[in-house]
Amino acid sequence: MKNNSIDFLAVGDIVIDAFIELQDAKVHCDIDDNNCTISMNFGDKIPYKKLNVVSGVGNAPNASVCASRLGLTSACVTHVGDDQHGKDCIDNLQKNSVDTSLIQIQKGFDTNYHFVMSFDAERTILIKHAEFNYDFPSIVENIRAPKWIYFSSVASNSLHYHEQIVDYLQKNPTTKLAFQPGTFQISLGSEKLKELYKQTQVFFCNKEESQKILKTDDSDTLTLLQKMHKLGPNIVCITDGPKGAYAYDGTNAWFQPIYPDPAPPVERTGAGDSFSSTFTAALALGKSVPEALSWGPINSMNVVQHIGAQEGLLSKKELEEYLENAPQDYKTQKIQ
Repeated sequence: MKNNSIDFLAVGDIVIDAFIELQDAKVHCDIDDNNCTISMNFGDKIPYKKLNVVSGVGNAPNASVCASRLGLTSACVTHVGDDQHGKDCIDNLQKNSVDTSLIQIQKGFDTNYHFVMSFDAERTILIKHAEFNYDFPSIVENIRAPKWIYFSSVASNSLHYHEQIVDYLQKNPTTKLAFQPGTFQISLGSEKLKELYKQTQVFFCNKEESQKILKTDDSDTLTLLQKMHKLGPNIVCITDGPKGAYAYDGTNAWFQPIYPDPAPPVERTGAGDSFSSTFTAALALGKSVPEALSWGPINSMNVVQHIGAQEGLLSKKELEEYLENAPQDYKTQKIQ
């Protein structure tokens, strides 16, 4: 690793996802299909259709696999326990040509294991992040500075980890940062992470997450893009589910509709990860912001046709074929 150049270094927690496909459940939504909840009979034995266990996933690991399939030299910084689940996670990344030499195996910890309850293509995830001993400088001290760092979800004891990454970026100004915040990072708000936001080249979140970060009820997407940009990122991307995705570079803003599904989605886990990592990989490959925005939804479309966040990730050739054969209305639209 020391003498090899890394295009894409993904940093964040790795997990095993156990997908439980529910058979009997009820979904209750507001009249506009928002704020949905799922319910099951309390105290009953609830039948389920199927169980699928997927190793080596999580926001950052998913991104590392995505970048590898798109032709970038990809590595992952993450933590696992000294257990079979940790070995399974490492094996999965290696099978996907991701460099795992920077993965930290920590004794006394269990590898993260999440339960994904899926029903009618949507899912609810039961999560628990082990509080590993995060120490970024000791992990990367003997490697060349990567071209990109893709930073995402970590546990709640990791505030100092963010500060270490900021310090690393300041000392290595040629490295660009893509930041896709996880649940804990969103809950911190922007003030505690203000230096990280300032170091960010491209930032990703969905519309509801942007409102949480900005502490606003404003629903105008262009306004949200502009406010997020003021926090420091050079490029801001906000996704809005089936309504499409937006990008803003401080001067111009663009909208991209979703790529049409060839069949009803099977399971939506990883759709956001695939969009964000594909967008970042496109930039790393020299694409413009509008071009990157047109790449992201294609991988998202294919990911939701499979169970798990990685099986549907495309190669560069496959993605370009989808782009070449896109319907006429799949156009990046400049909105400012």
